[in-house]
Amino acid sequence: MEQVVPVYILSGFLGSGKTTLLQRLLEHWKSQGLRPAVVMNELGEVNLDGLLVEQTVPMAELLGGCICCSIRGDLSTELTTLVKKESPDVVIIEATGAANPLEIVDGVTETSLYLKVELRSLITVVDAAHILELHRSQQGKTYRLMQEQIRCASVLILNKTDRVTAEEVEEVTGVLRKWNAFAPIMPTVRCELEPEELLSNSGGILSEGEYEVEEDVASELLLDSGDPGSQQENGSVHAAHDHVMAYTHYFKRPVDSVEFEEFVQALPRDVYRAKGILTFSDTSSRFLFQYAYREADYMKITPQGEVPDVAVFIGEHFSSSELRKKLLQMEKRILVRPSTVKRNL
Repeated sequence: MEQVVPVYILSGFLGSGKTTLLQRLLEHWKSQGLRPAVVMNELGEVNLDGLLVEQTVPMAELLGGCICCSIRGDLSTELTTLVKKESPDVVIIEATGAANPLEIVDGVTETSLYLKVELRSLITVVDAAHILELHRSQQGKTYRLMQEQIRCASVLILNKTDRVTAEEVEEVTGVLRKWNAFAPIMPTVRCELEPEELLSNSGGILSEGEYEVEEDVASELLLDSGDPGSQQENGSVHAAHDHVMAYTHYFKRPVDSVEFEEFVQALPRDVYRAKGILTFSDTSSRFLFQYAYREADYMKITPQGEVPDVAVFIGEHFSSSELRKKLLQMEKRILVRPSTVKRNL
C-alpha cells in the first residue's frame, strides 16, 4: 500500500495574511494527528516568516529568490527531499507574495512524476482594502500580479474585511467573482475561519485509506468509472471543483500507445500543458511525454528507482472528471483484451 501526499499552495500578495493562515492550518492538521510539512519561499536571504512556525514542523527553505522564476528548479528538488526524508501526511507551500501561481503549479507537478505527491488546491489570500485600492486605480505591476493570483485560485480568502465597509466588501467580492467565477470566497478577519470548511472547499485531507493504492484493481477497472464527483484512487476529482488547474492521474495498468497519443491530440484547449511517465502495453520501453502549445513529444527513458506511471494535466476550468473517465477506460480495455503487438517506437 502506498500513500499519495497531498500538497497545497498558499498564495497571496505581501502582507495579505498568508503566514497567519499557514499557522492555523498547521495547528489544525496537528490536532488531527497528522504530520504536516512546509516549503517556505522568501525573496531575501533570511526566512523571517519561518521563525513563526513551530520547530517541530519539518520545513524546507527556498531563500534569495522566487520559486516561480529564479529558483524555480529548486522547488521540485526541495519538495522531493522533504517528502522522502520526513514522510509527511500533507505539505503546504507558502509562496513569496511576488510569485506567479501557475509557475509554482508547474514546479509541484514536476515532482509528481517521480514521487506520489498530488497538488490538491491553490489557496489565495487577498487583502480586501489593498485590492480595492488597486482595482480603483487599475494600474501597476502589483495589480496585474494580484489578478493572476486571484484568477488561478481554487479558494479565495478575502482577509482584513474589518478594514473596509460592508458596501466595499460587496464591491470587492464582485471584483473577485469577475476575475474568478469558480473559486469559493471566504471573508475573514485575521484569517479566522474553520479549517475544515476551507479544506472541504479545496479538497481537504482525506480519511485514512482513501489515498491508498491497491495492488489488485482489476475488478474496479472492469466496473463503471462511477460518480465523477467522488474521490477515486487513480486521481482527485471533486464535484464542487471540476475546474481544477492540475489533475494528476496515477496509472495502475499500461495503456495502448496509439490510443493514448490520440487522447493527447484531442485534449481540450483549456489544458495548456501535460507531462508524464508511462508504460505502454504495445511497446518494450517506458516513455516520458511532454505536451505544450498543442504539440506532444515522447522520449524513451529508463527511470532510476521506483517511478510510478503518472500523467499530469495543467490548465484552467477543464473537466478533470472527463479526463479521468477516458484514462480509466484505456486501462479497462487493456485488461479486457491485452495487446500482443509491440510497436517499434
